[in-house]
Amino acid sequence: MNEKIQKTLKSAETEDWLDLHVVRPFCYWWAVFFAKLDIHPNTVTILSMIIGAGSAFFFACGSFYYEGTHGLVMNIIAILLLCLADIFDCTDGQLARMTGKKSRLGRILDGVAGFTWFIPIYHALVYRFYLHHDIEFAWLGIENTEQNTLIATAIVYALGIISGVAGLAGQQRLADYYIQVHLFFLKGEKGSELDNSAKQQEIYDQMTTETPWVERYFQKTYIDYTKKQEKKTPEFQRLLKTMREEYGSLDNIPADVRDEFHDNSLPLITWNGLLTFNFRSAWLFLFCLVDLPVMNFVFEIVAMGLLAWYVNHRHESFCKRIREKIANS
Repeated sequence: MNEKIQKTLKSAETEDWLDLHVVRPFCYWWAVFFAKLDIHPNTVTILSMIIGAGSAFFFACGSFYYEGTHGLVMNIIAILLLCLADIFDCTDGQLARMTGKKSRLGRILDGVAGFTWFIPIYHALVYRFYLHHDIEFAWLGIENTEQNTLIATAIVYALGIISGVAGLAGQQRLADYYIQVHLFFLKGEKGSELDNSAKQQEIYDQMTTETPWVERYFQKTYIDYTKKQEKKTPEFQRLLKTMREEYGSLDNIPADVRDEFHDNSLPLITWNGLLTFNFRSAWLFLFCLVDLPVMNFVFEIVAMGLLAWYVNHRHESFCKRIREKIANS
């Protein structure tokens, strides 16, 4: 990979193959373009939010089975728009590192961008099921009446909520945290964006009425975001506490401890990467193209849920092992 592109990445270790060899080089040239126009990274993030949310309109249309060529084209447009939104979401970070225009608000916006895409998209998929459900009803032997349609749509909406809240939101929040944790032990505090809720609460408490309400709102939201990350990783939190007590500061962690953590974390990064955009979106695209979007909710809850559990369980296990080793040394 071009050295200029590598300098705009957090780390090659935390990128999957597709991002590293296709998406990131493409995003680099977008970043160069935006830098020449002196466009702020946060503007690019907001642009990605708008494009991603806008794709919901096209995802609401049935694909070829229900709407023929028109439906297929609408779904392809939806896929391209969501991919473009992801490209811009990747571009903003590379642009920030390229231009030095990093900000706390930028980090927060980057963390919530994906949610602004999928909330309208998931609602669009529920509406799409309400309009087009012949395949599912035929499989289950359900009579296609208005009453059955309303009941089935209500069930699908409940699945969408579980999929979106417990599934996508929780899984991507965990994946983002593990990326930052890995970078912390690889590059130190300056090379990562590993945040904690106590520090974020302090930042919020220091804000005044002169602070823009948008910034205050997102900061408040980010506190909850980091709290949920910490709640999901109790053994890692205990490890951090032990390290602070043992070494006085996280900056003083011995190299052998850092190396041991890194060696345990690196194999999980590949699995962790499956919880992010590329893998899960590929399944969303497939389900939409074959006119079975409701299966995306089932996939998010079951398959992605098991994957998230596996990554979390493995990570917590080696954190506990390292903590006990430090405590007994």
